[in-house]
Amino acid sequence: MRTMKGAARTQAKKRLRKKVKGFVGGRRKMFRSAKETLVRAGVYAFRDRKTKRRTIRALWITRLNAASRERGLRYSQFIAGLVKANIELDRKTLSEMAIHDPAGFDAVFAIVKNALG
Repeated sequence: MRTMKGAARTQAKKRLRKKVKGFVGGRRKMFRSAKETLVRAGVYAFRDRKTKRRTIRALWITRLNAASRERGLRYSQFIAGLVKANIELDRKTLSEMAIHDPAGFDAVFAIVKNALG
């Protein structure tokens, strides 16, 4: 007697249908199209997680550039001053400080300016 997948196949299809919920047309209804689309969606997700990190870092740098130019230095000079002053705050923290805690950012900026001379 030949073996048949039966319940296992039904469960596999059920899992796949749950994952492709919200896809359009045959990409949701037809099994093969759904599988192919799901693979492609995974590729996009993997790629764009990296792109997201890149764009967010660019946003932090833009904010820091704006904040440091308001106070009289360019971004590159500001970062060089941070290195000279041995301040190990990352760009994310500095960006948040520039927005939500200007007094704290001014204090860090003063230290940086003194380190540059």
